[in-house]
Amino acid sequence: MRYFPRRLTRAQSDAMADRCAALIAENGWGFWAVETCKDGRFIGFVGLHAPTVDLPFSPCIEIGWRLSRDAWGQGYATEAAREALAVGFEQLQLHEIVAFTALRNARSRAVMDRLGMREDAMTFSHPSVPDDSPLRVHCLYRLTQADWAARRLG
Repeated sequence: MRYFPRRLTRAQSDAMADRCAALIAENGWGFWAVETCKDGRFIGFVGLHAPTVDLPFSPCIEIGWRLSRDAWGQGYATEAAREALAVGFEQLQLHEIVAFTALRNARSRAVMDRLGMREDAMTFSHPSVPDDSPLRVHCLYRLTQADWAARRLG
């Protein structure tokens, strides 16, 4: 987890998976497991989430992803995120979906660009990241339903 302030223990990971499953059961959407088509191997998750931490742009719905390192650079995040955006804009009729990451996370920022998201001028200190961490300062990307629809039609 290169761009996260700390790795989760197995128990913490299991608890997070349980929370993700509970939110999907409750809302019908959330972070979904991503598996390879070739062999069904679990490589991470992608989906939509309503952050509970107080962010400068709250309330919001974010799109996010976490993939195993061996799955990076193969298009999985972009492909799965496009499907999550479709759920958000076409089924849930959201007006806007945001994404945010540490400034230095060039790979996630590239995914956000490929999705057609626009970088906001705002940077912010993520409240869940320690003050002295090089990962504390985050950038914000946004995508509106109108921009999503224009890209789908264009």
